[in-house]
Amino acid sequence: MKETVEHSSFHFSGISPDLILDALMEVGIYPESGLTELNSYENRVYQFQDENRQRFVVKFYRPERWNRSQIQEEHDFTLELRDEDLSVAAPLEFAGQTVLEFGGFMFAVFPSIGGRQYETDNLYQLESVGHLLGRVHQIGKKRNFAFRPTMGVDEYLSQPRDIIVASPLITARWKDKFIESLDALIAQVKLQWPNSHSFMRLQGDCHPGNILWRDEAWLVDFDDARNGPAVQDLWMLLNGSRQDQIMQLDTLLETYNEFCDFDVKELKLIEPLRAMRMVHYLGWIIRRWQDPAFPRAFSWLQADDFWQKQSNEFVQQIARLQEAPLQLTPQF
Repeated sequence: MKETVEHSSFHFSGISPDLILDALMEVGIYPESGLTELNSYENRVYQFQDENRQRFVVKFYRPERWNRSQIQEEHDFTLELRDEDLSVAAPLEFAGQTVLEFGGFMFAVFPSIGGRQYETDNLYQLESVGHLLGRVHQIGKKRNFAFRPTMGVDEYLSQPRDIIVASPLITARWKDKFIESLDALIAQVKLQWPNSHSFMRLQGDCHPGNILWRDEAWLVDFDDARNGPAVQDLWMLLNGSRQDQIMQLDTLLETYNEFCDFDVKELKLIEPLRAMRMVHYLGWIIRRWQDPAFPRAFSWLQADDFWQKQSNEFVQQIARLQEAPLQLTPQF
């Protein structure tokens, strides 16, 4: 399934506090506190407290991004993980349903997961993340998503490329150089992306911001769940120098491999995945530009020298793609 591209309308303008409250009361939740909007550009997400002082999070899904079957697959996966006692944020059921509808919007309600920010330089916490992801992938590899997409160059490179190139936001003086570097990056990734692979169900966007710490790691926000290589849920947790990343990778996989065997051949996909994320991210911003939240949050896109800098970053990424991939420390 391909994501629907939004060019001509902004779909969240119909959401008001009254609509949110009416939607919650229809399923039997009566907010007592105000609605606190959480940091989410793709959807609209609010935290609140009910009359019993329980805290919840309600997510209104962006219309036309995922269909009902795709959202249900996300929910079913997190419920499957929760039922295996994994520390994940899973939706609540109301009359047996997790995908709810009100006022033309699909939405879901989650328990509010309190916790501290995950510390990216804390190896003890990284061990806990490896333990959790190993168990997530142990379950994720049992079958693939039927309705959610599978990671590939079309969704992450070709479609965003068309959107980016057609955008009037590109500064005219840098457009030719930018497109040249973009196309060179895409060509290099396509040379390295496997024609076939053993993909599995993933969290899909496993960066430090989607991990909470409460005596163990908790994984939140499966909105980008899809089929893909296991390393997609690992590489964004690596940071710092190459030696730092090797140490982090060793730590992560030591506990990961207790539950799911990691194929070390996937390490060569880290830089292609990084390149795909760079292109997809830029295309995502441009695709959503008519949402008023985006020009405010990503105003740097309109800076005169942004496209020159972005072109240089693509050239640097091409160089990284040509370097030897990360390797695990040899075990004796």
